[in-house]
Amino acid sequence: MEASSQLQHTKQYIALIPAAGVGARMGGTLPKQYLSLGNRSVLQHTVQAFLDCPAIAHTYVVVSPEDAYVDSLLQKTERLSVLRCGGATRRDTVRNGLLALANQLHADDWVLVHDAARPGLNQRLLQKLIAEVAEHEVGGLLALPVVDTVKRVSNGKVATIAREGLWLAQTPQMFRYQLLCDALDAADDVTDESSAVEAYGYTPLLVEGHQCNLKVTLPADLELALSYLEKGNIE
Repeated sequence: MEASSQLQHTKQYIALIPAAGVGARMGGTLPKQYLSLGNRSVLQHTVQAFLDCPAIAHTYVVVSPEDAYVDSLLQKTERLSVLRCGGATRRDTVRNGLLALANQLHADDWVLVHDAARPGLNQRLLQKLIAEVAEHEVGGLLALPVVDTVKRVSNGKVATIAREGLWLAQTPQMFRYQLLCDALDAADDVTDESSAVEAYGYTPLLVEGHQCNLKVTLPADLELALSYLEKGNIE
């Protein structure tokens, strides 16, 4: 019985992809995660990165209840499920997805939350994140150190901000299931999971990512993302 119990509680890695947004800054009527990128949609590229990773036990895509596109674009597999419980904000969508998995995950299971519109995630980055964060007491995320000079405009005045110590957050953002649930429950308005964990009093680990893992936000980003994909997402 003890051996069986230990096997049942072996921590697992699952991916959660919030895809309930409408991508207003892209223009047009089709949500950006469903736009074509080469021979696949943006979302298909995003999902495939996790399906190709043996460490990921299952991938969940969280869409709005009214989503009319996902069923025709995502090929059903044993390691992929669609959850129709997306909310009005990213925080709500992620929290609803976690709630839907309450009976399937343990407190110390790892959840990797990844933007639906980051199709350039590759195996090197994904495996690097898992390897560096797996034993961390809090969790962590891919991020890029700021290399350009940073300016702030306030009341019409421009000021230069020291870039030392500044990072640009990417995804996946990897945290244990219960901590992520608790942090999001305590958060009112956050733009990513790390912000919620930080506000909850914890310090995540930053793992250096790569420009290929860009977020498709504006029309020009599609061409740039495709160029990285055609190059094999760099080494």
